[in-house]
Amino acid sequence: MNLEVHGHRDFYASATGLVAARILRERLRRFWPRLERREILGLGHAAPYLRLWREEAARILCASLPETDTVPWPPDGPGLCARVEDDILPFPDLSFDNVLLVHGLEHTENARRMLREVWRVLKDDGSLLIVAPNRRGLWAHVENNPFGQGRPYSPGQLARLLKRNLFSVSRRDKALFLPPFRSRLMLRGAGAWETVGRAVMPRFAGVVMVEARKELYGVMPKAAQKVPGRRVKVVEGAWAARGDDLPAAARHRP
Repeated sequence: MNLEVHGHRDFYASATGLVAARILRERLRRFWPRLERREILGLGHAAPYLRLWREEAARILCASLPETDTVPWPPDGPGLCARVEDDILPFPDLSFDNVLLVHGLEHTENARRMLREVWRVLKDDGSLLIVAPNRRGLWAHVENNPFGQGRPYSPGQLARLLKRNLFSVSRRDKALFLPPFRSRLMLRGAGAWETVGRAVMPRFAGVVMVEARKELYGVMPKAAQKVPGRRVKVVEGAWAARGDDLPAAARHRP
């Protein structure tokens, strides 16, 4: 990780942060309306959004990164939040059905290693949902908010990055057309900003949101698909075909 980023807790406690979180939760719910009996990991600074599925999920864990503020999760009850390194996640293979990545990808030194770790801990039918600053949006160019830190992405850049790391993009969205200012007048009109911005200037949203599925069988040789239990060798071969060594921690065990 290459950039010190502080103030997530303060931002989400401010009027601007509360409005931004509400807007993003509304869009996130459209991606994942119901996650009943699912195992969910919130990675980065995802705590403001995890409450969407608290009543229905089997379990929700929160993993903060060194660059983000650690906040209690859940707000009440036994703590289920830990601070982790983005390239060595302390979870077994195939642990989660869904991973929500917010305030994380833009700060990592090695996005490929981070996504490979996410790929490892996702179950084979798992889904990753990324919220990242949009390089064309105003939020990415104003440093008074967490989305103004780190490396922003365009939707195309994010899709290509995911594809190179064994994910297939299933859906995209954008949000935060409201300018990142503390004007009460602007905050009161947040809904109108979102409606007009989505219709008139969709390229200039503050964040991009991309859902991707863990890709496995799409990289398998046809002969290997006929042999049950050979997934380990096929996945390792897929990494080797890309010219990379698969970390030992990322290998599925038979």
